[in-house]
Amino acid sequence: MRIPSLPFDLLASEGSVWTATSAGIEGAAPAGTDLFVDPSGDSGVAAETLLNAHTLLGTPPEGDFTLAAEVTPDFRATFDAGVLLAWVDDTNWAKLCFERSPAGAVMIVSVVTRGVSDDANGFIVDAPEARLRLARVGKVLAFHAHDGADWRFVRAFTLPRVATELSVGFEVQSPTGDGCRASFANIAFERRTVVDLRNGD
Repeated sequence: MRIPSLPFDLLASEGSVWTATSAGIEGAAPAGTDLFVDPSGDSGVAAETLLNAHTLLGTPPEGDFTLAAEVTPDFRATFDAGVLLAWVDDTNWAKLCFERSPAGAVMIVSVVTRGVSDDANGFIVDAPEARLRLARVGKVLAFHAHDGADWRFVRAFTLPRVATELSVGFEVQSPTGDGCRASFANIAFERRTVVDLRNGD
């Protein structure tokens, strides 16, 4: 799939459904879709989880960049989410989610996986959409979410080979529900260096 604002093509995971819209793209994930490796070891492994993921990924140009999109999931069940995804291989990846919590709130959530997943809640969003951003600065990745005025820092981390073998893109998930649709609008890619990852500048 080709998006005019991106300087690289995107490839959908097997069986996933993505469509172009006037504002960007939309994904429709069926029930039981997720990308998560339980750190307890009680459920799933990365390879199996990948086969169950609903993703759209491409390889960005070399160097520093940001990828941002306005994400609007339909939020019908717990853990329904629209996601920006950073992918190296099936054991090293990370996602920035706009997700419905078990309490029914919609919030920013991040997951960093190096063999198993490290899951962290961010902040609650009082709106049906959220603007999310992924940045690469050298060997470091950072997640930010916009609060309407400024970019708010969510997480900074690294993954193996992140400077040379990174793919980026989108995911939709519905691990506990009957399915989830999510739109990704105003998709923007910039070849730039975020000077201060902590404040998103």
